[in-house]
Amino acid sequence: MDEQLRQAVLDRLEENHLTCQQAHAIAKELAVEPLDVGRAADGVDVRISRCQLGLFGYGSKAAGTHKVVCPMAKVPPLLEAALRAEASEKGIPCIAVWNTADRLGHSRQETSNAIEGLGLRVSVCQLGCFPRPGKGS
Repeated sequence: MDEQLRQAVLDRLEENHLTCQQAHAIAKELAVEPLDVGRAADGVDVRISRCQLGLFGYGSKAAGTHKVVCPMAKVPPLLEAALRAEASEKGIPCIAVWNTADRLGHSRQETSNAIEGLGLRVSVCQLGCFPRPGKGS
């Protein structure tokens, strides 16, 4: 593992976790792929927290507080059409959710809420948090 990347992960820890936002900042600063940062975090036994789509890392999974995404009751038609166009039987990749949110002027969280409201799912995390590398990917 690249020592600079490893150290960047360790330097950004918050309560022994690396937030999704910090992981992406590291990727940008070091000009590496987000997946490389996720793998570096795994390599030093650091968990990613506070997913920018609200899907994980906010509390206890056992208590049901691990995610903050909540289904949007009425999804705007343009957003619905864009998300359905990105969807496959495997779901919508995280990067496609980000790109759709940016293109249509919605927040990432709002776009994730729309996905939940449409009964769709996010399939592949840019940081490798799901599916785990080698497991269903």
